Amino acid sequence: MPVREDLPTGTVTFLFTDVEGSTKLLRELGNRAYAGALAEHRRVVREACASEDGVEVDTQGDAFFFAFPSASGALAAASAFTQALASGSVRVRAGLHTGTPLLTDEGYVGDDVHFAARLAASGHGGQVLLSRATAALLDGYSLTDLGEHRLKDVEGAVGIFQLGGTRFPPLKTISNTNLPRPASPLLGRETELQEILSTIEAQARLVTLTGPGGTGKTRLALEVALTLVGAYKGGVFWVGFAPLRDSALVTETIAQTLGAKDGLVEHIAERELLLLLDNLEHVIEAAPELSELLQACPNLTLLVTSRELMHVSGEVEYAVPPLAQADAVSLFCVRSQLQPSAEIAELCVRLDNLPLAVELAAARTKALTVSQITERLSQRLDLLKGGRDADPRQHTLRATIEWSHGLLSPEERELYARLSVFAGGCTLEAAAQVADADLDTLQSLVEKSLLRFSNGRFWMLETIRQFAAEKLAGRDAAVRAARGHLEYYLSRAREFAEQSATGDYHLDHIDDERDNLRVALETALALIPSEAVELVGCLGQYWIDRGSFHEGRASIAAALAAAADAPAALRARALRVAGSLAAKQADLDEAERLAREALGIYRADQDARGAGLVLNTLGVVAWYRGNLSEATQLIEEALGEYEAYEEGGGNGSRIAHARHVATSNLAAVAAAAGDYARAIDAGRKIVSGVRGQDDFALVIGLNALGLALEATGQRGEARRCFEEAILVSRSREFTEALAYILASLAHLELARAPSDALDHYRESLKLMREMGETRGVAYCLEGLSAVALSRGSAVDAATLLGAASRMREQTGVPLDPTERAEVDAWVAEAAEALGLQASHASWSRGRGMTADQGVAFALSLTGEP
Repeated sequence: MPVREDLPTGTVTFLFTDVEGSTKLLRELGNRAYAGALAEHRRVVREACASEDGVEVDTQGDAFFFAFPSASGALAAASAFTQALASGSVRVRAGLHTGTPLLTDEGYVGDDVHFAARLAASGHGGQVLLSRATAALLDGYSLTDLGEHRLKDVEGAVGIFQLGGTRFPPLKTISNTNLPRPASPLLGRETELQEILSTIEAQARLVTLTGPGGTGKTRLALEVALTLVGAYKGGVFWVGFAPLRDSALVTETIAQTLGAKDGLVEHIAERELLLLLDNLEHVIEAAPELSELLQACPNLTLLVTSRELMHVSGEVEYAVPPLAQADAVSLFCVRSQLQPSAEIAELCVRLDNLPLAVELAAARTKALTVSQITERLSQRLDLLKGGRDADPRQHTLRATIEWSHGLLSPEERELYARLSVFAGGCTLEAAAQVADADLDTLQSLVEKSLLRFSNGRFWMLETIRQFAAEKLAGRDAAVRAARGHLEYYLSRAREFAEQSATGDYHLDHIDDERDNLRVALETALALIPSEAVELVGCLGQYWIDRGSFHEGRASIAAALAAAADAPAALRARALRVAGSLAAKQADLDEAERLAREALGIYRADQDARGAGLVLNTLGVVAWYRGNLSEATQLIEEALGEYEAYEEGGGNGSRIAHARHVATSNLAAVAAAAGDYARAIDAGRKIVSGVRGQDDFALVIGLNALGLALEATGQRGEARRCFEEAILVSRSREFTEALAYILASLAHLELARAPSDALDHYRESLKLMREMGETRGVAYCLEGLSAVALSRGSAVDAATLLGAASRMREQTGVPLDPTERAEVDAWVAEAAEALGLQASHASWSRGRGMTADQGVAFALSLTGEP
């Protein structure tokens, strides 16, 4: 066979693609639909690659192998086809690697081909991974450094990058890790490294590295974690808390890092896992929760960096000392590119051999001699001498930063201070608009080690940021910067609110700015409470989709309390959002109170759109209470308000999504009331009307239609509705909708395939518990009791029914007539199998369980640890 002349030679970038979950997708879509989706996927991939001079080397099943003459072309193609396929059912993962393979008559030969294939297999649908070799050839793309990983049959750890900043679950590598790659090797610290490793090897499961800022806690802990990557089968992960101020969000932040959507304890379970929790002192109040996490997960190890101990059982402290003298000199020389000298040794002594202080001083050798640095530092140290009870190392660090700050130009000093308003970093656009930053000054601060840049964002070490904040505090510029920060992020929130009103929105950008939005809310509460009310009103859909009901309700309550005189329209929206969040948690009395207060404002202002939105919420509350005729009346009244809004000249596009949602709710209520003909008719109309336009309305419309079809015996069509809704919910991360539709599909499968029903109920139950959806938890426990009966476990079934009964009473959400008939039948079946006395004893045991205990019991029966 002759050598193919169309294949590129020399430096070649390989692109491998694969369809994630193809077997499952085939089962979900069926043969005909799957074949059509796969053919469309092939067309999209081939066109995108051909447009960038990619040559198709091979294809097998649903996988492609392309070769490109340039890395930029390969990445452009991968970006194009992943974006084009993002809204469809086929989810493609891609891997890119650049090398110089040998081209023979058998094709490409060399490790590069094998490496690229392994790289692609490590990702998730919609994710584009790149090797370090490929990333080094690219400019102008936003890449995320995913750290060092080990790939099967690939020697040593390799650096992996990702296109864009979207958060995916951990990579499917031999040793999962998201550890950031150090900018340079660790110098010295051999003794400390071995001591910490020995402590962990001796079965210490909570090791806390303590010391003041600048001692190198994070860098040392990172080296420990990197060394242990191969020792933990479940992975080694870094979670940074520097920007976080609310200890209640610690476990949620860990869960987001790990991609845990089914509950943190359940996700970790018995996995051999190490978590590096960095800068925990900001949220040290979370220590009891972390202690409970350790107790619940027997193979979890926590490596913590903090300026103070957690003070919980089992904690082992390691106080990180300054560098040894020789190591401090070596670090200075490596950073400054100077040869060791007595002057450098003296300077390091003056700096107390603190790693951060040494690095800051070394950065100044481009403009000053070592003796000039020592002289200036000595003067600054004298000026900043602390009291007798102050930590001298901390004051030395402060002096070092002060001295480094003193060498900045006036423009650099001003920008450095203004940038302290950002939490979790910022984009170039945000820096320009909020802090009046220009690119040259930003780059200069990066070069002087006071600012860092990665993954498309500028950020500061927390110690440096705190110092900058002190320089800003007490000045008029501080208020201006805080107001500018608030104005910018309020505008981002407004944009999100407008997008969510039409159903066309994505959560990634809000995820990236979550810390800044929290800071903006704090600023608004302190300076302009009315804007706090507006901000929380804008973020309602984000909190709902992320299942952050507790944070949302607490934030809204704080804003409303701080701004009793806020404009009526802003208060009404915040009250409406709070009512929706309360309804999600089945706090129905509070949901109704909030919604009716909002309705009064909307009526007074003759705001038909707002009134319609609140009436829909009140209809949902009535539905949950079992008042189906009242629910129908309220939702129909909401639809009437939407019609009046349009007739009054309102923007139809701003009301279309709300109308779709209300109509879908109406279909679901009709199904619950047994009016299946009406439910099916409404469901079909909404699904056909919104397909391709409004994914959220499509999802709830498909669920309502599926429920009605199931009730009328059209089980095959109902299954197709649920399966399509699940696919869309997963792709758009509609967590709440996914949880309920999984439960709907589980119920459908009870008679046909109890094992499938079990899997669906289990996934739904985890999501419900994570969100605090107690009514959904009760529904899943009832369904799982039917699964238990099908397996001959009447004792377990009666216990689950008892636990669900108590939850129903606590939430005030009763069973509808159809559900009541089913549950009564399951109770009777358990009683017949056990006898009345034994059945009642098991039911009473369940009644005595808390919600968490009920969930834990249910999962223990389904093979969960």
